[in-house]
Amino acid sequence: MLEAPARGGPQLVMAFDFGKRRIGVACGDSVSRTARPLAGVANSGAGPRWETVDALMRDWQPALLVVGLPYNVDDSESVMSTAARGFAGELGQRYALPVRLIDERYSSIDAETRLRSERESGVRKRRIAKADVDAAAACVILERWFIEST
Repeated sequence: MLEAPARGGPQLVMAFDFGKRRIGVACGDSVSRTARPLAGVANSGAGPRWETVDALMRDWQPALLVVGLPYNVDDSESVMSTAARGFAGELGQRYALPVRLIDERYSSIDAETRLRSERESGVRKRRIAKADVDAAAACVILERWFIEST
């Protein structure tokens, strides 16, 4: 498991895969430019379980937040795009941190493929839960952001 960095160390970046039922969360640092899944946070019409997000923010103290923005295949935005933008805005206001948006198309498919491969190879022993896919999708989103921010 990734450990929270010491003060003055690499910049920590936290990524979110926004969904109507769950929000996947991953973390990575600006030096290794790799991501690790952290959690799946419950979400509903009433909003995310902010106490869970608060705890993650307190534990990891990221310097920057990245939110996946769901586009349609034709590059148009959808209702989920609007919801993800709203979530990103709320994150920025709530934690007073910069928030970046990145195209997250197919991140859940990429994540599920990775997890299945780990399971088939024996690296992953337990079944794949939906929250695992969401957190792994947040990893994909963060890794894409690292590549595009170079």
